[in-house]
Amino acid sequence: MHLSLAIAAAEGGGFNPLDPSGMGGLLWTLIIFLVALPFMWKVVMGPITTALAERDDRAARAISAAEKASHEAEKVRAEMELKLGDAKADAAKLMSEARERAETREREILEQAKADAEAMVERAKHDIDTAKEQALSAIREEVVDISLSAAGQVLRRTVDSEDDRRLVSDLVAVTKAGKE
Repeated sequence: MHLSLAIAAAEGGGFNPLDPSGMGGLLWTLIIFLVALPFMWKVVMGPITTALAERDDRAARAISAAEKASHEAEKVRAEMELKLGDAKADAAKLMSEARERAETREREILEQAKADAEAMVERAKHDIDTAKEQALSAIREEVVDISLSAAGQVLRRTVDSEDDRRLVSDLVAVTKAGKE
């Protein structure tokens, strides 16, 4: 650089700040840059810096919101798992109670059926005994009638008085009692 200053001085001109071919262009570029720097900072760099800061803030808020949502989702999932466990326990309890009620009802039905069957057997026995007594009574009456008829033929007279009938009935009853 000293050489160009020496050449410029030798040519008689010295330093000319308005001559763009020499050092004057550099000087004016520097001056214009320094004058324009505050304006560029305010108009260009300021909004860019502000936009970048806002973008960083939004990103930080989004990350924070996502983390919060993730924590809340985890909490809700844990609550749902707890509720699901409770629901499963309740369902198992209800199934157990229903099974117990069904077993109890089954026992009641079986006991009722046994009682009904025993009652039917007792009624049938009673009906059989009643029918047996009626049949035996009819047979006794028939035996009395046959006995009186046979006695009447043996004696050659009619045996149908009430006393004779009572006498034969008593004989049949005594005979029956002796066999039992």
